[in-house]
Amino acid sequence: MSEPTNEQAAQPAGGQDGRPMVQMRDIIKKFGTTTVLDGIDLDVHEGEVVTLIGPSGAGKSTLLRCVNGLERITSGTIEVDGEQLSYSEKSLNRLRARIGMVFQAFNLFPHMTVMDNVTVAQREVLGRSREEARSRGAELLERVGLGHKADAYPDNLSGGQQQRVAIARAVAMDPAVMLFDEPTSALDPELVGEVLDVMRQLADDGMTMMVVTHEMRFARKAADRVILLADGGIAEQGPPEQVLDSPASERGQAFLQQLNEG
Repeated sequence: MSEPTNEQAAQPAGGQDGRPMVQMRDIIKKFGTTTVLDGIDLDVHEGEVVTLIGPSGAGKSTLLRCVNGLERITSGTIEVDGEQLSYSEKSLNRLRARIGMVFQAFNLFPHMTVMDNVTVAQREVLGRSREEARSRGAELLERVGLGHKADAYPDNLSGGQQQRVAIARAVAMDPAVMLFDEPTSALDPELVGEVLDVMRQLADDGMTMMVVTHEMRFARKAADRVILLADGGIAEQGPPEQVLDSPASERGQAFLQQLNEG
């Protein structure tokens, strides 16, 4: 059975009306002699939610880190919100001001209150006044169900609560696109749902999102498009029901069979 070409892989299944928010062309990323990403072509459109799935070592997290410049690509081009990525300090700072990223680890400042965690970057990067930043922070903490925890410290929160604070902190920067790298993998199973609910709210609000996840229920319910990465490339992509229920590629069939057996 034939695999999709990179040209085919760059095109969103079913078409998207929004403008391309993230454009990647012929992305190659090597670590030494090991090629992790091998000619990735991908567009993510404004308001689109794309989930990246695939076996361990497929390059999912590396791809996200390339988008915001945490990893330097070996070759190819990346554009975010119409600006091509380069690696000067000025360019990276401008890029990262347009991208929110939520990692597996919560990365909150333990010596700061929840409110201070959500407001410090607003003040220092966006130049908002303390009052403006606190107003935006209070709005977002209420939105993620943690308005009553504004004066608490991270150590007094559950893992799920800390991750929700991390999401609120990222959204407070008014990003053009949100990147999520396995945001629930460090959580106890009973806490996963509360984080996925917040992410679904963001998706419903039209946030452009790229999400590396092993949570197939989130991919099925929230994603516009599911992309299966394998062997350094895009093995398959399409609507969730297509990729998760009836994968066309042999690689997709093998991955889903492995998931079902697990």
